[in-house]
Amino acid sequence: VTLVESGGGLVQPGGSLRLSCAASGSGVGGYAMGWFRQTSRRAREFVAAISASGGSTLVENSVEGRFAISRDNAENMMYLQMNNLRPEDTGRYYCAAINRGWYSERPSEYDYWGQGTQVIVSS
Repeated sequence: VTLVESGGGLVQPGGSLRLSCAASGSGVGGYAMGWFRQTSRRAREFVAAISASGGSTLVENSVEGRFAISRDNAENMMYLQMNNLRPEDTGRYYCAAINRGWYSERPSEYDYWGQGTQVIVSS
């Protein structure tokens, strides 16, 4: 399984970005997926996750109401819509896949990772 993120960039506080994750590999449609972020000061932390079917999602408390996760299994894509961005959302965002249908908040449970895409929220 290969995961490739895109969509990061520099945005002002209050702005929006949509991150994309392109997944390829056998059976990836049956994998739960998640987004994590990391900075030089913080360990990799959970942002959002989605079940393999897309019917169940979870977002971390600090981004609830601002971020939304979705997936398109026909296209093998996953998305993270980020609205009302704050400086503390700055970080490198990683797409991850877990070899089962239900997700986890723990990075250690994920089997595959992308290289990440950088998000900078600054005026």
